[in-house]
Amino acid sequence: MIKKKKLQEASIPTSSMADIAFLLLLFFLVATVIDVDTGLGLTLPEYVPPEEREEIKVDPQRLVAVLVNEQGDVLIDGEIVSIFQIKNLIKPKLLARVEMPLSKKIIVSLKTDRKTIYNQYIAALDQIKLAFFEARDEVSQSRFGKRFKDLTTEQQEQMKDAVPIIISLAEPEEIK
Repeated sequence: MIKKKKLQEASIPTSSMADIAFLLLLFFLVATVIDVDTGLGLTLPEYVPPEEREEIKVDPQRLVAVLVNEQGDVLIDGEIVSIFQIKNLIKPKLLARVEMPLSKKIIVSLKTDRKTIYNQYIAALDQIKLAFFEARDEVSQSRFGKRFKDLTTEQQEQMKDAVPIIISLAEPEEIK
C-alpha cells in the first residue's frame, strides 16, 4: 500500500504584520494634512482704555448704518430691508463717491443686538463686503476694462484707493 504524503497547507507569515500596520499608520498620520478652521479674517483695532479714547466726529452723510436686531430684521438708515438687499442698497452709495477724497468716502457701520443670531451677523457682513467688492469690479471695468482680480498690482492699489473697504463693527449696547 502506498502512503499518501500529506501536503502542508499554505500559510502567510504574520509575525511582522503588526510592524507593517504600525508603519502604515505612522505614514498616514505624517502624510495627512489636517485642515485647521481659521475663522473670520478680521483686523481688530488695538485696545485703548476708555479714558484715553479720542472721539472723532463723522459726517452723517458718510455713514451708512446697518442694524441687525435679535429677530434678524435689518435696518439700513432707518428702513427695514432683507439681508440680501444690503448689497444693492450700499453699492450705489459707494459708486457715487468714487472720485471723492478718502475723508469723504462711505463708512458702513454694522451694529447688532447682543442676542442676534451669529449666522445673520455673518450674512450681513458678507453682503456689506460683497457691495465693496462689486463696486471695485464695476469701477475697474470702467477704468481699465478688466475685473479687479485681473488687474496688475499697481492698478489694484488704485482701485483700493478709489473704493476703500471701510467697515465699522460697532459694539452692541449693554443690556440694562
